[in-house]
Amino acid sequence: MKALSIRQPWAWLIVRPDLVGAARAAAIASGEIKDIENRSWPTKFRGRVLVHASKSMTRAEYEDAKDPLWSRGGPTIELPQMDQLQRGGIIGAVTIDACVDPIDRISMWHVEGCYGFHLVDARPTPFVECKGALQFFDVPVDVATQLRQMHELGAIA
Repeated sequence: MKALSIRQPWAWLIVRPDLVGAARAAAIASGEIKDIENRSWPTKFRGRVLVHASKSMTRAEYEDAKDPLWSRGGPTIELPQMDQLQRGGIIGAVTIDACVDPIDRISMWHVEGCYGFHLVDARPTPFVECKGALQFFDVPVDVATQLRQMHELGAIA
């Protein structure tokens, strides 16, 4: 299983574990779920990938996440407190269905000058501790087994 490490609170903004059912559908429609992962590099990868919340997060990164959308007229999103964000493990899964060029901004989440991995069908999972890595990486067998068991038990959609 492939995973991609994403710093908090950006990883939380992708999986949005606080939203279910109709509230989740409304949040998708209004842009309250992050649908682009910005990177300096392009990818040809398409498909399901696990969202790994990086272990490190600075106060500045947390504060920066509060600003970019709402300062441009985007939705106001109440982030969890910094110490409430899970870090150092798998927190969800998402499908990458495209890689957008830096000049083709298709979402308010797409930062100018970056490639944008277009994300669809983001789903939170129960937290599973896992060491991250750069770029896409294969999760260890024990983590994959734990996630499969959760899926079989119905804990993961």
